[in-house]
Amino acid sequence: MHDRELLFDLSAAAGPVGYEDGVREVVREALAPDVDRLQTDAMGNVVGTVEGDGDREVVVAAHVDEIGFMVSAVTDDGFLQLDSLGGWNAQILRAQPVTVHTEDGTVPGVIGAEPAHTRDEDDVEGVDDLAVDLGLDGDDAADAVAVGDVISLDATPRVLGDCVTGKALDDRAGVYAMLAAARAADPDATVHFCATVQEEVGLRGARAVATDDRFDPDLVIALDGTLERSVPDVDEAETITTLGDGVGIKRKDASVIPSPTVVDWLTDVAEDETIEHQREVAWNIGTDTGALQNAGGAVLSGALSIPVRYHHSPIETAHREDLTATVDLLAAALERTGELVD
Repeated sequence: MHDRELLFDLSAAAGPVGYEDGVREVVREALAPDVDRLQTDAMGNVVGTVEGDGDREVVVAAHVDEIGFMVSAVTDDGFLQLDSLGGWNAQILRAQPVTVHTEDGTVPGVIGAEPAHTRDEDDVEGVDDLAVDLGLDGDDAADAVAVGDVISLDATPRVLGDCVTGKALDDRAGVYAMLAAARAADPDATVHFCATVQEEVGLRGARAVATDDRFDPDLVIALDGTLERSVPDVDEAETITTLGDGVGIKRKDASVIPSPTVVDWLTDVAEDETIEHQREVAWNIGTDTGALQNAGGAVLSGALSIPVRYHHSPIETAHREDLTATVDLLAAALERTGELVD
């Protein structure tokens, strides 16, 4: 892995869907030294551009937003009721520490947990059934937090054996790979490195980039975390990818079928550079490539996927060698776009 500190800074930064300010600042600071031009659009996408010598133009995208919550009500007893920002499995949220982001700063909270000896085992919970406890009475809670404030999980990234674990590695791992490749690559094409927003609620930031007439790409490549389910009780056919087997080269997901020409080219680059890679087919997730492929007209498109175990949880886990492989393949591909686009 090229820069663990950068990855950990990205994972720890707050950036719930639509409120990505915290992580956006990490991206801007990291990207600025490696690009010729840096801008943030009205939606919040950060775009760093490296000006090439030729006519080729490439868009690379990875999304910075993480799933979170919005406060829908403050009860008379001081508890916060929640609306989700993105898709949660409510079962993993009990007993999790959270941070509430208010106009006056941050407020710590916890999502309550029913004791095992009183909990109804047949209870099926959704986010509507959860509440955040601030440790305050009703009046003080109402003074501290308002309806519409956003909430992120409070999780510290750390090394876990050969892996790293923390919140929001979907897709801060992809953002990390994009930033590291921007540092390492020396492309002759013009490359727009796009840290997109609101992917988790419908690829919205990528759609804004795709329809922005400042960009006229010959090639688009998105990076995202993909499902990794090689864990007990999951059939091998359902695992999708495997930690430690390298960067995923996407064949299909629920949002896109990448250009076969690009898939083959990325595979050839990986094999030429002896970069570990694996095939990826995912039927139940989407990727920014789906918005970038045709919103502004047809364009050659590809997607690189980082296997992430325990998706949409505070312990998302990625293998350090897969991260290295993703950086290396993207950097090599950006230096060889002339093989694909004349």
